[in-house]
Amino acid sequence: MLNQRMVGLGTQRSGIRELFEYGKKKAAEIGAENVFDFSIGNPSVPAPPSVNETAIRILNEMDPIQLHGYTSAQGDPVARKMIADSLNRRFGMNFTGDNLYMTYGAAAALCCCFNGLANPGDEFIVFAPYFPEYQVFIEGAGAKMKLIPADTEAFQINFEAFEAAINEHTKGVLVNSPNNPSGAVYSESTIRKMAEILEAKSAEYGEPIYLIADEPYREIAFEGVDIPYLPKFYNNTLVCYSWSKSLSLPGERMGYVVVPDEVDDHELVYAAIAGAGRTLGYVCAPGLFQRVCAANADETSDISVYETNRNLLTKSLREMGYSVVEPGGTFYIFPQTIIPDDIAFCKRAQFDYNLLIVPGTGFGCPGHARISFCVPTERVERSLDLFDKLAKSYR
Repeated sequence: MLNQRMVGLGTQRSGIRELFEYGKKKAAEIGAENVFDFSIGNPSVPAPPSVNETAIRILNEMDPIQLHGYTSAQGDPVARKMIADSLNRRFGMNFTGDNLYMTYGAAAALCCCFNGLANPGDEFIVFAPYFPEYQVFIEGAGAKMKLIPADTEAFQINFEAFEAAINEHTKGVLVNSPNNPSGAVYSESTIRKMAEILEAKSAEYGEPIYLIADEPYREIAFEGVDIPYLPKFYNNTLVCYSWSKSLSLPGERMGYVVVPDEVDDHELVYAAIAGAGRTLGYVCAPGLFQRVCAANADETSDISVYETNRNLLTKSLREMGYSVVEPGGTFYIFPQTIIPDDIAFCKRAQFDYNLLIVPGTGFGCPGHARISFCVPTERVERSLDLFDKLAKSYR
């Protein structure tokens, strides 16, 4: 007998991927210019020129045996030191390369954390709206996901529900800021209040409750929005990161986990994460792009197009009658749907207007829809009349 859960995961794509595949098929039928695909978070701006330049330089300069060979399981020591130095410059930390464990993107970083920390019966708290794969990652580690309902006024934290959800089985809390799908950024006051609650509850139960920060969108922030660096506010914080969004390198699968010295028993926690990587078959992250990303750790792609699209969509959707919380970062906007049934709303958008947007139900937040605006601005401009017609079709 096969593992039926794995069969199910292998035969059913996520709702986002299903819509993305539909868009490709529809584009082949009627032309890509007639399909307005806002389904998937695939960066639409190229990596900065320094990325290719660095890769070419390394290919020309390094011994190929060394370049294409295994690195240490935890990552190339030179790359880890360069990344630690970048974090120290930008956030006033005191990391060394030994605080970093290199991974296959942020997804692998999260899986290493969940598998390294979880014992049977443990729970991880997640705040809606949330990236749907979190549940797959958590349950794959043998733990349970406990979902906190969304604060739809500002997409901060529903603290009453959060505090009530913490119990003796709570192993960790997962936060994603800037947030996929809402684009919201947790304020410093939100982070401080969350840290106070976690410190009090950790003391009450006599065990650390870990704060896991999923940060692939950290650098995509608008109009000087400040994104608090969580280890500065709570000691038992693990940071999961990826260059998929900031450097437009989703296909290179490069990320890391930071385990600060301030984490309780940090050497054992690091060992647990490394052990999880071993059991998951992560021998080492790709050697070339460990070095490329480390050399460009202070760089970002040109995110100005995302800000242009954000401004255009926020203003236009509000004028059409949609209720929108303005994103502080990412390349997503998460308006309320005109009717409460977000699935029906998104199906009408899909089949009547060739607008591909993702129902909020899959993100734990019904009555909303995610619009991924990492697309050319021209596509956003041409879609506005369709969003308006969609809204008017319900009036």
